[in-house]
Amino acid sequence: MKQRICILGSTGSIGTQALDVIRQHPDRYEASCLTANNRWEMLICQAREFKPDTVVIANEAYYDKVSDALSDMPDIKVYAGSKALDEVVESSSIDMVLTAMVGFAGLSPTIHAINARKKICLANKETLVVAGELICRLAREKRVPILPVDSEHSAIFQSIVGEGDNSIEKILLTCSGGPFRTFTAEQMAQVTADDALRHPTWDMGAKITIDSATLMNKGFEVIEAKWLFGVEADRIEVLIHPQSVVHSAVQFADGSVKAQLGVPDMRMPIQYAFSFPDRLHLKGERLDLIGKSLDFQKPDTERFRCLALAYESLRMGGNMPCVLNAANEIANEAFRNGKCSFPQVASIIESTMGKAPFVSAPTYDDYVATDHEAREIALRLI
Repeated sequence: MKQRICILGSTGSIGTQALDVIRQHPDRYEASCLTANNRWEMLICQAREFKPDTVVIANEAYYDKVSDALSDMPDIKVYAGSKALDEVVESSSIDMVLTAMVGFAGLSPTIHAINARKKICLANKETLVVAGELICRLAREKRVPILPVDSEHSAIFQSIVGEGDNSIEKILLTCSGGPFRTFTAEQMAQVTADDALRHPTWDMGAKITIDSATLMNKGFEVIEAKWLFGVEADRIEVLIHPQSVVHSAVQFADGSVKAQLGVPDMRMPIQYAFSFPDRLHLKGERLDLIGKSLDFQKPDTERFRCLALAYESLRMGGNMPCVLNAANEIANEAFRNGKCSFPQVASIIESTMGKAPFVSAPTYDDYVATDHEAREIALRLI
């Protein structure tokens, strides 16, 4: 039987590439539900091509536009609002949920999907950054698999498949280094959002591309790795690897290191999450190692303070990663809009972490309150 997939964030970078995977394997997968936040025109085009049961436009201001445009397709139900996202993932017509939304907004629908016992293909890293302990506990209780979609976490997952109870000595989390890896602190003070949006190897959305430039994206992935693989922060090592060929690696107790290599194509980890444990054919470029050199360096956490702040929040625990994420969302947007400089992104986050109340054992309501309060603090700082 075909696997029926709900794509939360179908108009973003991950969502559109996931639809290409479905397009390549129509005998195995179908898009049962598509959702978007603001890109209503693209959502309409996707709905016309893939004919899902349901579409949701989270921004209610665009409901009439989407509903009117799809009125000639009565089999497609159209809803709007964040509550609709929570409800649609619980549908009996869905087998798995790809969480490709960006930011804190992805947390609530992911919780609802887990409660409904849907397989989770996790691309919304903020879900584990903000509430990793809560999500992992809930997934264990409901016996719901969480399959990583991030290329790095997929690489780690692929490296430990078949290893049974063999203990992980260290996770080697690779990172392209972004467009400013060779810049001095003085040069970084002058960069613009347009400079930061030109990522050297990956094609991603604007928010994630800026996070990659500050290395906050890698900090988030460190936090994700802790929850996905049960490895503490001091055993997760970040390596700058400009070629983006080794997507990450795992070192075991005997010193052996297993890595996953490939071209920088997000369709690969998306498809692996969909098809695990099977590997399906995927159209696209193949890795050619002839003549290639692979370089690895230690990241500079003085120039890229966001990475250090992510480690700090993980060691503090409690609601501090939630504070980190909320402040970063505000600072990231401020930089994109020219309201702060590139180095000030880290300063805003650090100051917010120092001012926000600490909660050692947060509940879901605590996460929601923390997210709101940290955003207010960061906005005041800006």
